[in-house]
Amino acid sequence: MEGGAYGAGKAGGAFDPLTLARQPHTILRVVSWVFSIVVFGSIVNEGYLNTPAEGEEFCIYNRNPNACSYGVTVGVLAFVTCLLYLALDAYFPQISSVKDRKKAVLSDIGVSAFWAFLWFVGFCYLANQWQVSKPKDNPLNEGTDAARAAIAFSFFSIFSWAGQAVLAFQRYQIGADSALFSQDYMDPSQDSSMPYAPYVEPSAEPDPTGMGGTYQQPANAFDAEPQGYQSQGY
Repeated sequence: MEGGAYGAGKAGGAFDPLTLARQPHTILRVVSWVFSIVVFGSIVNEGYLNTPAEGEEFCIYNRNPNACSYGVTVGVLAFVTCLLYLALDAYFPQISSVKDRKKAVLSDIGVSAFWAFLWFVGFCYLANQWQVSKPKDNPLNEGTDAARAAIAFSFFSIFSWAGQAVLAFQRYQIGADSALFSQDYMDPSQDSSMPYAPYVEPSAEPDPTGMGGTYQQPANAFDAEPQGYQSQGY
């Protein structure tokens, strides 16, 4: 049942990297991981400028150090988060606890939605600071391509993380509609309400059916039971 609710394999099954790599949520995690590298890598490498007249570096986004710090921080943390959830995807088939599986999917929904929001804020923040930047602060247009790349991939990251949240919510719905997340789920092999096969008593004489005699409760076993209850053969 786990394959429909979260990806690859069955609960307690072996890790299958090929099956995991084909899952849509895994693909989106890798894409988001790459986007985060582009964002914080662009800012770290070319997002700080300096002029001969000034000894200290300044942020390319309107000389606002908070803008550069936000982009780098969100990018690095998103990078780490992608790795953590990729590891969770790989470990998930081995989780047999219903509660743990449910918590993992719910955390995926919440974390992915939260990161989509952070990237939305980052895109708006960086785009605004880039728009109000003064040309005189960067007369040679150094690092402009990197600054635009960070803004663009911040925008793309909104959708990659939102897509992860949507896929996680779909997996949660599938699990909620099945026995995967049911608190009343019982292994069929341990369900005492399952009918048993009739007991076959060995017979010393030849039996034309080859099955022997079928054990039955004596007819008077429940004669004292009210409402005319009749015993049934097993």
